[in-house]
Amino acid sequence: MPKKNSGIWYEVHPTPVKGSDGRNLMYVRPKSGMKLTMKELEEKCEFYNALRYGELSRAFDAFIRVAGRFLAEGYRIETPIGSFAPKLSLAKQVTSADEVKDRDVRLDGVEYNPGKLWNEEMRKWHDGFRRYQNTDTQELLADKEKLEQLMRECLQKHHGYITAGMFSSYSGLTLYSARKQLNEWTKGENPKLLKTPRGKEHIYTEV
Repeated sequence: MPKKNSGIWYEVHPTPVKGSDGRNLMYVRPKSGMKLTMKELEEKCEFYNALRYGELSRAFDAFIRVAGRFLAEGYRIETPIGSFAPKLSLAKQVTSADEVKDRDVRLDGVEYNPGKLWNEEMRKWHDGFRRYQNTDTQELLADKEKLEQLMRECLQKHHGYITAGMFSSYSGLTLYSARKQLNEWTKGENPKLLKTPRGKEHIYTEV
């Protein structure tokens, strides 16, 4: 039977949750590495929609500046590609509305709701799924020498520091497994990596 040659490439990975048979439950995700840069997206828009190169970037820049101003004032922004709204949180646990003070409120970024538009657009082109034979996470995690070699190659590629996302993409591990392994290398009497907070993520550098 010939292999399917169209549709979304997907990978199969284990979760940390055990199933009824005692083994890890599986989940699927799009194949790692399927990414377009803004430059490449501009080129595709130019080719498929006769958009002049640079128009998309200028439109995004204008949108971010103008929408950012109104998001900062508390507005929800409704657009053809979904809605955007400021995301707020409290800096501490509070059980009474009267206890909430202005200083307790934090801005946690932007909440995005794509709505139905993307599903409708993708259905026009969607042609099923194709399985990609990705790295066996369990097998790779068991080969500590190979993992350490990949970690050092990734560090060299990224000028001496990596994040869990970088290591995940480079090694073929899931983000969860990559983060767990990186954290393991920061422990013990002779750690291999130093973990440093950077915004909402961490960077890892050699000790």
